[in-house]
Amino acid sequence: MKSVLVTGASSGIGRAAAEEFLQDGWRVGVVARRADRLAELASAHDNVVVLPADVTDPAAMKAAFSEFVSEAGRLDVLFNNAGMFGPSAPIDEIGLDDFEAVMNVNVRGMFICAQLAFQQMRKQAPQGGRIINNGSLSAHNPRPGSVCYTTSKHAITGMTRSLSLDGRPFDIACGQIDIGNARTEMVADLTARAARENPDQPPIPSMDVSDAARSVLHMAKMPLEANVQFMTVMATKMPYIGRG
Repeated sequence: MKSVLVTGASSGIGRAAAEEFLQDGWRVGVVARRADRLAELASAHDNVVVLPADVTDPAAMKAAFSEFVSEAGRLDVLFNNAGMFGPSAPIDEIGLDDFEAVMNVNVRGMFICAQLAFQQMRKQAPQGGRIINNGSLSAHNPRPGSVCYTTSKHAITGMTRSLSLDGRPFDIACGQIDIGNARTEMVADLTARAARENPDQPPIPSMDVSDAARSVLHMAKMPLEANVQFMTVMATKMPYIGRG
């Protein structure tokens, strides 16, 4: 049975991806701070390992990875997903504490998880595995008022490229999925903000989160000799393509 660890698994894309992996017969470790939501997921499925932890806590994450590998025998895939949007404002209206909070989760937290996954995949037998980083369309083009989030996601693209290169000698593949406007709690918050600021504008185009989750599963099921380096999955009518 293949094994995958999913961070940020209590809601949104992480939760949807965990459910897709479970339906496909994987052993799934689910990491998030909200233990009650993880327990709810486990109550509806077999093959779930509940791992309540904060991705920014290196000791807690080391323990979570160790527990999952002990249960599953190895780590085939990490879906490095946990993240936050942070404040929506011009840079001169953002406090340094708010910026650092986004960096702590979106960059430092993802670094901690990637480091632990890489370490495990390098030492296990057979050697190797796959790391899938959750980027964003903001890793390419920002939306207004997203300087913290956009900065963090550009950093993740650099991490993905570096891990792809450094993982080659150990059969560790790394790819990135850039998702645009899947219907999650975070996108619902952004939609509500946009509606308050421009009540006459039509709703933000969005897509079902399960479509993004199936794309993560597709990336995960590739043989290690092949890799989806970057995948963009977005609501078709998003204004990502085009120019003003």
